[in-house]
Formats: sequence, structure tokens, C-alpha cells
Amino acid sequence: MTKRIRAKHKLDRRMGENVWGRPKSPVNKRETKPGQHGDRRAGKLSDFGIQLRAKQKLKGYYGNITEKSFLRIYKEASRLKGSTSEHIIGLLERRLDAVVYRSKFVPTVFAARQFVSHGHVTVNGRRVTIPSYRLRIGDVVEVREKGRQIPMVIEATQSGERDVPDYLEVDHAKLTTKMVRIPELSEVPYPVQMEPNLVVEFYSR
Repeated sequence: MTKRIRAKHKLDRRMGENVWGRPKSPVNKRETKPGQHGDRRAGKLSDFGIQLRAKQKLKGYYGNITEKSFLRIYKEASRLKGSTSEHIIGLLERRLDAVVYRSKFVPTVFAARQFVSHGHVTVNGRRVTIPSYRLRIGDVVEVREKGRQIPMVIEATQSGERDVPDYLEVDHAKLTTKMVRIPELSEVPYPVQMEPNLVVEFYSR
């Protein structure tokens, strides 16, 4: 499990965007980058810089996935037929922690990772504690009994902050979710623009 060493909202300020669409993001109040010289005007990014930024944003959005794991996802996506950038998104959205987050069982992707690793969910009736576990179409994720009364879960399911995407069938009464299909980029409810095509360009240099 990857540990988030730096404050997660620093990604927001470094990118200058509210990456997760959270109301508490510091970008909502202060748009400068973090650090002593954050208020200086940023220079024009090179093509490499633009590609690197796109990779950092997408990687950070999913809970700061390690570079080794992210590169493995790219390599797998590049071997599949069709658009590599679309396959990258599909592989990321099939992660168990991403599905738990999209289903609104928890408020953040970081909470989703911890929720899964603490053994609060099952996949097709079997307890899974690996956040990166990859779901298949038709798999059913369920919150276990011990996790149903956690205040964070109750608050998240009742929150109107996010909507559940169409590629998941969620029952908040039973706290279950089913993956109906693998989403395309246009279906994923990112609060900011993600550019997986630039990630492909970064790795294929």
C-alpha cells in the first residue's frame, strides 16, 4: 500500500486546480503554488513539462499511485487493441479503491484505499484487502457489516457532493455496487480535465 507522505492538497496547489473537486481545497481560496516563491509567475512549460504534469495529475488523483505501478498500467494498456489512453482510464477505474470511491461509500479516494485495506469490503462475497485489486464486469462489491456503521460511510452515502456514474449499479440501502461496464474517458466524472493522451506521449518518448 502506498503511503501518502505529502499533504494531499499540495497537488491541488501545484497543479493550480481543484483536482478532486473538494470544497476544502486550498485552490478555492489561494491559487498560488505551495512554497516560499509560489506567487511568482510560472514560465511556459515545455512539451515534456506538459506531459509530466498530465501524468502527475492523473497519478495523484487515484491516491498517488507509485510510479512503478502506474508504468505497469501504461504498459498493459499499450498491449491492448484500441486507444491506449482509453485503456489507461479503464484500468484505473477498475481498481477496487476507485470503485468504492465512485460508489460514494467513502468521501475520498484516500479513504477508499484505507477502507479496503482494513478489510471492510467483499468482492463477490470474498473479503479483499488489496486496493489495486482489479474488478471485472459483473463483479459485486459489498460493504461488510462492521463497516456499515462507520460515520464516514453513513455521511458519504448521504452526501450530495458527487453523483454515481452510470457504469456502476449502486444500492446504498444494501451498500453494494456492481460494475456494469468498463467506462470510457468521457463517462468518468473527473472534476478537472484529465489528458491520458499526454501520459501516453510521456511514456512513449
